[in-house]
Amino acid sequence: MTARLLDGVALAATTLEAVADGVAEYTASNGRRPCLATVLVGDDPSSHVYVRMKVNRSRKVGIESRRFDLPESTTTDELLSVLGRLSADPTVDGILLQHPVPAHIDERAAFEAIDPRKDVDGVTRTSFAQMAFGEPGFRSATPGGIMRLLDAFDVPLAGASAVVVGRSPILGRPVGMLLLAADATVTLCHSKTRALADEVRRADIVIAAVGRAEFIRGAWIKPGAVVIDAGYNEGNVGDVEFDAAAERASLITPVPGGVGPMTIAVLLDQTLHAARHSAGLDG
Repeated sequence: MTARLLDGVALAATTLEAVADGVAEYTASNGRRPCLATVLVGDDPSSHVYVRMKVNRSRKVGIESRRFDLPESTTTDELLSVLGRLSADPTVDGILLQHPVPAHIDERAAFEAIDPRKDVDGVTRTSFAQMAFGEPGFRSATPGGIMRLLDAFDVPLAGASAVVVGRSPILGRPVGMLLLAADATVTLCHSKTRALADEVRRADIVIAAVGRAEFIRGAWIKPGAVVIDAGYNEGNVGDVEFDAAAERASLITPVPGGVGPMTIAVLLDQTLHAARHSAGLDG
């Protein structure tokens, strides 16, 4: 068996075409473009790359991008002040705080300083609760992208056994809630999980979000399972041993080109949604 690729690049392109059309319509009706404010603290090279990609994609679909680069020495209070001003600014529709922030900053406090109506990256407690209860709201961007991939490739979720490896508050936990809302039977695994390989072997759907290169071995994958690799490690390597897993899975995301493009597509789609909601429009 050779797995079919879950092509995030193609799906993201289709999504962004629709976003561009929606942005043009919004701009014509409201006299301004939707606006995404991006806040970056410190000098982490990877974070700068990610922010640059998001800014470039924003511009391509017509979304105004405002970038705020803060020094490594920024305190929690100073960051909260910036986020508070952006939350109160009626010309800003979405706010993205690039994570992780430097270790001395209270990241959770920073996330909670974002107005939930502008939380287009889905990082606040309000957004998490909305995901957990199946209520309207913003999905965490990467989990939201994963769910769109599964839907686009007609992966049956109701009754499926889904194993999520990783429990971060912006990836593992929210994707578990979204899968549960789609009627999957969800197991959240982590560093304390006993017999992790056995948990993965019984899964119809595996979500790898542990942040360790090739941590999920190909031999663990159940024949015919769907594998979503949300990891990205040095050397363009995911969290799954790709070649070996692809021999057993029915569908698998490549790294890069799988989950990553969908993360940005969801972020920008949700920025448009936030703008439309603020203007009292449907959608």
